[in-house]
Amino acid sequence: MTGARFITFEGIDGSGKSTQARRLADTLRSRGDDIVLTREPGGAPGAEEIRRLLVEGDPDRWSPETEILLFTAARRDHLETTIAPALHRGATVISDRFADSTRVYQGAARGDLRDLVDRLHDMVISREPDLTLVIDMDPEIALNRGLARASGEDRFEDMGLDFQRRLRAGFLDLAREHGLRCRLIDGNRPADEVAADVLKAVDA
Repeated sequence: MTGARFITFEGIDGSGKSTQARRLADTLRSRGDDIVLTREPGGAPGAEEIRRLLVEGDPDRWSPETEILLFTAARRDHLETTIAPALHRGATVISDRFADSTRVYQGAARGDLRDLVDRLHDMVISREPDLTLVIDMDPEIALNRGLARASGEDRFEDMGLDFQRRLRAGFLDLAREHGLRCRLIDGNRPADEVAADVLKAVDA
């Protein structure tokens, strides 16, 4: 058994981070760990309602500023309802996205709003992961993979390849900026190889 840990996965749409989050959760559960696997936006009933507003519909549905407010509201509910109680009881929380996605998507790729993102985060979230695994993937391959899912939650994929390239650059910058908690994982490989590197980073 291990103590409470908060682990997040980040990366562009279609990078495989959701698959890797599930695989890590399964592996740690098999070791006997208490694991909570969750996601953003979402991860709690109220946050899931906000998720539908954010990931469905026209790409121009919301301004970047409105998106930041919606994501922050969903994150606060997620933190209060799911993340904080799990960590308090000693569980490991694995989240498919957290605040870093807002820093990149709305704070960098959709406008120079990083300062607004950080100020809101400091005021109402004030929590960082213990470890963040950034799955790096070729944007064109990831976009084709994401669109092929046809999940109906493809509002950000519909923003196109140039947007995905800006996202990738943003995540690479973020991994460098937060080098103490971020580990960059090459996602352009078979899933088993990626999973092995993920587990190595977590065990380290």
